[in-house]
Amino acid sequence: MDRLLALGERLRRGEYRPGAYTHFLIHEPKRRRISAAGFIDRVVHHALCAVIEPRFERVFIGDSYANRVGKGSHRAIDRFQQFARRYRYVLRADIRQHFASIDHAILLAGLGRLIPEPDIMRLVAAIVAGGSEALRDEYQMRWFDGDDLLAACRQRGLPIGNLTSQFWSNCYLHPFDLFVKRELGCRPYLRYVDDFALFSDSRRQLWQWKTALRERLAELRLTVHERSAQVVPTHCGTPWLGFVVHPDHRLPKARGVRHASRRLACRYRAYRAGEISFGEFDASVQSWINHVRHGDSWGLRRQVLGQWRFMPVRSG
Repeated sequence: MDRLLALGERLRRGEYRPGAYTHFLIHEPKRRRISAAGFIDRVVHHALCAVIEPRFERVFIGDSYANRVGKGSHRAIDRFQQFARRYRYVLRADIRQHFASIDHAILLAGLGRLIPEPDIMRLVAAIVAGGSEALRDEYQMRWFDGDDLLAACRQRGLPIGNLTSQFWSNCYLHPFDLFVKRELGCRPYLRYVDDFALFSDSRRQLWQWKTALRERLAELRLTVHERSAQVVPTHCGTPWLGFVVHPDHRLPKARGVRHASRRLACRYRAYRAGEISFGEFDASVQSWINHVRHGDSWGLRRQVLGQWRFMPVRSG
């Protein structure tokens, strides 16, 4: 309690400075550098978001699904399939090095439009600057029209793992969402973090939109993965958030299944060796089931889980 009271006093005086991050790598399924803030900093992040998040929720589009109450990845998958049933083609794309590429000046300018209080903006700026080193080594320099050599010195990057980073990612891409919906006039559009999809009955229209999307993202100093940004028929199935989504069914992606099978096999061996309890192993199993059950996966679940014998481990 004393620490929290002292924190409140530092915030009131404008003396708060973020602490250092703890960094670690995960490979689920691709390599990511996660940055964990200290306890006091997490308290500040939650308090800040509680104050400013409602302001932005009022202006966010309904089809932005990441890190929002009542949204989430599974609702984004449902929505994607709804659009796939109604339209013949889809343009699905994602942003290269999204969190590492977020430009601090552009982010702060956008946040400032809905945060007029100077003291709150000073706190926001301090948190943004405090995470600037987290992904510095992960960023590969991209040059845009009008750049000079000083562009390489621009402050950029948000640490993956922060509550504020996830929220600010939505704030950063909100103008892009409005561009797609209002200026391009594409109503069947949705986004989850840096994955987004546009639907149409016209293949030509989607290819034209792709050029416009590339130009608009450049204004945010972002680029798309060109190889994955393709226009494809929806009936062929489209990779989306761990599933391949067809108009009438959805299947877990093969790579995700292989990764989960290896991880569960390791957890099973640890359980049989007495290194973890059955409850810990079962928690891993249930977590995987709760994910793949959102697809057509009954046979897959039987295949993966049927290889193990679930029987008590004898003690000493």
